[in-house]
Amino acid sequence: MKGYRKHLTAVLLAIISISVLAGCNSDDGKASGKSDPLKVHIALNGKMGPLVIAKEKGLFNEEFSKLDAQIEWSEFQSGPPLLESLASNRVDLSFLGDGALIAGIDKNLPFEVIAQTGRGESSVRILAQAEGNIKQIEDLKGKTVGVASGTTGHVYLIKALKAHGLTTDDIKLINLQPDDAQAAFETKQLDAWAIWNPYYLNNIEKGNAVALKVKGKILAPGAIIARNGFAKEHPEIVEAYLKVYKEAADWQIENPDEASEIYSKETKLPVNTVKTIITAEEPNIFFTEDAIKAQQESIDTLAGVGYIKKSFNFKNQIKNEYIDEAFKK
Repeated sequence: MKGYRKHLTAVLLAIISISVLAGCNSDDGKASGKSDPLKVHIALNGKMGPLVIAKEKGLFNEEFSKLDAQIEWSEFQSGPPLLESLASNRVDLSFLGDGALIAGIDKNLPFEVIAQTGRGESSVRILAQAEGNIKQIEDLKGKTVGVASGTTGHVYLIKALKAHGLTTDDIKLINLQPDDAQAAFETKQLDAWAIWNPYYLNNIEKGNAVALKVKGKILAPGAIIARNGFAKEHPEIVEAYLKVYKEAADWQIENPDEASEIYSKETKLPVNTVKTIITAEEPNIFFTEDAIKAQQESIDTLAGVGYIKKSFNFKNQIKNEYIDEAFKK
């Protein structure tokens, strides 16, 4: 009996010792003030752009480590699927083409417009089959045209058709994400395709396509965005994000050859093709009046054709406080 009591006492003491040690260990992190780094979800929208440079060269590491933050990357082919993830709090920071941007604002999705990506002068075209009979925009009537619905390509197509007296009701519109549209265009299941770079220039250089001329100049400016809740809780992270984005954009401008090599690896496109694309227009995160005007024209056009519920003032959607704080003199 005494032996049993001694054994029981020893077991109880061992359990108490383990519990005490566990308690000490669990309190150790709190006592030292340590916590897990903040997870920041950044989404790549396509395989080209300053975010790709920033990721490849690790530019976020130093800036974010100061703020005890750590990036979790995701990647999307276009804006609409990215918006779905943003709406479910799986994206905190990214950028959007004008189509997804306008549709997202129209649907009151939880994001803020904090900067632009550029004027979008060279980014989108309507391609026709090189050996086909489509020579001008008017020839698209009754033809099968591919585009990713809700993207910058979709907006460009609507505006281009309007400039030539047509609407999307005059064509057979097929909703395809870029990679699927590429396959459909190559096999001639599409007569035409509204698409952005690097797809359009690559197809032209391969001899698969010709770009249709459009009346006037159609700008397709993109915008840098932050999820509302995240921006409110972590404005310093948003400001750091803008600093790194600009750093990557400036590096691309100053190092076009090395930047082209990086993008070539991502896209599997020839380096010379990539260099032509990235030197055609420099990225610029500061909103310009012509880009704002182009966004407003797109909004009014999309409202006029019923793609969005109603028009709104784009300038009122821009939240300048983050970029002002990030780059204050």
